[in-house]
Amino acid sequence: MYVFSFEKLEVWKEAVKLSKDIYKITSSFPADEKFGLVSQIRRATNSIAANLAEGTSRITNKDKAHFTTIAFSTTMEVLNHIIVSKELEFISEVEYLKLRERIYKISNMLNALRKAQLNK
Repeated sequence: MYVFSFEKLEVWKEAVKLSKDIYKITSSFPADEKFGLVSQIRRATNSIAANLAEGTSRITNKDKAHFTTIAFSTTMEVLNHIIVSKELEFISEVEYLKLRERIYKISNMLNALRKAQLNK
């Protein structure tokens, strides 16, 4: 089977893992949040990997870096949702810290990728 370039990116793999974790964690959120916070955080988390995938199909490095920037911004959106989830006591301190650590790792990887794309 052919492997597309985005599938080779470690940051894309990490973003997919984060999405899986978010789906598992948000499944225990209150039912009345299904169309609120749960929907927002799931969509945002999926968008990180999706923007990386879309960006790799672009021709210029500037375009690729643009989509990496969008992925970074969306990662910060996810962090915001995680903070709100903790404040509302939908997730534990332990879950919060684990997710925050993963988001920090992904954000650093995205910054490095963006710099590499712009310096080509």
